[in-house]
Amino acid sequence: MHDNWKKRFTILWIGQFLSLITSSAVNFAIIIWLSLETGSAEVLAFAAIAGLLPQALIGPFAGVYIDRWDRKKTMILADSFVAVCTLVMSISFYLGYESLLLIYVMLGLRSVGSAFHMPAMQAAIPLLAPQSELLRIAGINQIIQSVSGIAGPALGALAIGLLSIGNVLLLDIAGAIFAITALFFIHIPNPEITDKAKASVKQVLNDMKISLKEILSKKGLSFLFLYSIISLFCIMPVAVLFPLLTINHFQGDKFEMSVIEIIWGVGMLVGGGFLGIWKPTINKVIIINIMHIIIGATFTWSGLLNPSQFVFFVILTAIGGIGASLYNASFTTIIQEEIKPNMLGRVFSLYYSTAVIPSIIGLLSTGFVADYIGITQTFIILGIIISLVGVASFLTPSLMKLGKNTEKK
Repeated sequence: MHDNWKKRFTILWIGQFLSLITSSAVNFAIIIWLSLETGSAEVLAFAAIAGLLPQALIGPFAGVYIDRWDRKKTMILADSFVAVCTLVMSISFYLGYESLLLIYVMLGLRSVGSAFHMPAMQAAIPLLAPQSELLRIAGINQIIQSVSGIAGPALGALAIGLLSIGNVLLLDIAGAIFAITALFFIHIPNPEITDKAKASVKQVLNDMKISLKEILSKKGLSFLFLYSIISLFCIMPVAVLFPLLTINHFQGDKFEMSVIEIIWGVGMLVGGGFLGIWKPTINKVIIINIMHIIIGATFTWSGLLNPSQFVFFVILTAIGGIGASLYNASFTTIIQEEIKPNMLGRVFSLYYSTAVIPSIIGLLSTGFVADYIGITQTFIILGIIISLVGVASFLTPSLMKLGKNTEKK
């Protein structure tokens, strides 16, 4: 593994990079289309819920199967399913059937595929590379996601300006084909399964209990999950309102929306590049806590800006992107270090589900909040809460001790 892991990751990253760029382009094109067609915070919120809820509901069950199935085949089948769903949506648009219900249903089905793909990918990484390289790999993954976040919106804005939404969706299918092809050229090992019993409903529920016990057995990890869930509850509504803040408050259009998406990607690129090149030795929990405070501060400050200060909004968005990149990489690495490889699929799936379900509650109130409180006030209030989570994290002893034993190895 120590000799071949770089070659494996290079092939894997090439496929994922092309897939992420096209997915980012299509996702942004859909956001533009919905924003300009409806201008409704509720529509954007429902679209986000459609893309999250199925993954949250089946996530814990998916994780149990991921830890029992071949992870490479799982990723291939998940990518294929998502591509088929996108193709159906593209054909429907091509035939002139452009309905919000269709978009919600297809986003929901794509979410089912993601429920298997994302945890399988995260669970496979510790089996492909030495543990000492996990933070660096997480940083490089952030670079890939960041470049995709830069190129994707630019490509999506260009595509939606030149092509119909149905044709734009075909880009996502091409990306999935690249990702699947890359997987055929690498070997992804699977951990030894200690319990080879078939995954019946009873066994699935039992495995979910085991995963929960694994998390709760480490008090610091439990607090890490809790604080992350609280932050996501606040971040999801803000993320949905970003396009509307750009359009309604800063009087922007497609170009300004593209700038904000791209600059967020630039920020994540900088953060990922820092981790990928310098590999900081500071405790990853400290990085996470600081990023909570920084991300919250950028949201709050963005809400305080007046309509003529779009440039400052761009700068704050870039800083937020850096913070998100450092947070995501550090958070993922801690889980990969603290949890046994044969349980990572279940733990990642369980986390995604428990994190998404509360955030969906936040999304359901997005329309009400935006209409009655105001978009800018929403940014201010939720930003303050996120920063307070970072402060509370520093005051939690068991969380601050997390990862120290790993760093000494």
